[in-house]
Amino acid sequence: MEAPSERAPAAATLEALDRELCDCRACPRLVAWREQVGAVKRKSFADQQYWARPVPGFGPHDAGVLIVGLAPAAHGGNRTGRMFTGDRSGDILVATLHRLGLANQATSVAADDGLELRGVRFTAPVHCAPPDNKPTPAERDTCRPWLVRELQLMRSTVRSVVVLGAFGWQALFPAIAASGYWSVPRPRPEFGHGVRADLAAADGDADLTVFGCYHVSQQNTFTGKLTSDMLRDVLAAAAAEAGLTIT
Repeated sequence: MEAPSERAPAAATLEALDRELCDCRACPRLVAWREQVGAVKRKSFADQQYWARPVPGFGPHDAGVLIVGLAPAAHGGNRTGRMFTGDRSGDILVATLHRLGLANQATSVAADDGLELRGVRFTAPVHCAPPDNKPTPAERDTCRPWLVRELQLMRSTVRSVVVLGAFGWQALFPAIAASGYWSVPRPRPEFGHGVRADLAAADGDADLTVFGCYHVSQQNTFTGKLTSDMLRDVLAAAAAEAGLTIT
C-alpha cells in the first residue's frame, strides 16, 4: 500500500482524501494499538462495534474555520469513527460550538447522531489513536501529508485555524508551510492559550489566522485550566476572522 506522501497528494477532493485516509496502515504501532483497543474494548462499550481505523476529518468541505486537535481518543473517535465524538473532549467542544450557533446540537455521541457543524471542520495531525495519547514524532511526520492536502483542498474557504494544544500547534506549521499557500514566520510563533498568529498568503489570495487554545482534554477542563468561556472566546475570535455569524 502506498505511503501517505503518495496517496494524499493524489486526492482531488476532501471526500476522496477522507476515503483514502481511512485505509491507511502506514504506522505499525498505531495500527496495532487502534485494532487492539477495538478488539478488547472498554467494558462500558463491550456491546459496540469499534471503528478501529484512521479517523477522517469531519465538517463541511467549505468550512471557514479548521479546528485541529491531537489524535482520536482510543474510546472516543477510535470507537465512533468521528472526531471529537463519544468522549468528554467532544462534549465540551461541541457544546461550546452550539452556544455560538456553529453546531446544530450540543452533543456529540455517535456518528449517526445528526450532528452538523456550521462553517467549522474538525481534523488532527495524527488520525489514529496512539497509546497514552502520545504519537511519536515519526508518526506525526508520516501522517502530515493528509493535513497538508486537507489545507490545500480548503484553500478557497479556510480563513482561520484553532489549534487545541501544543502538539497540534507544533505539527500545524510545517503542514502549512508544505501546503505552499501561506508564509510561516521565523521563528515560528510559540504556543499559548489565546495566542494569535497572522500568516500572509504566499499566493496572493486570502491570509490565514491561527489561534492557540488549550486542549479540551479532561485534564484541562476538570482542573479549570480551560473553561467553556475560555474556549468560547477563542472559537468566537476564529469565527469572526472567518466571517461566520455567531450567537
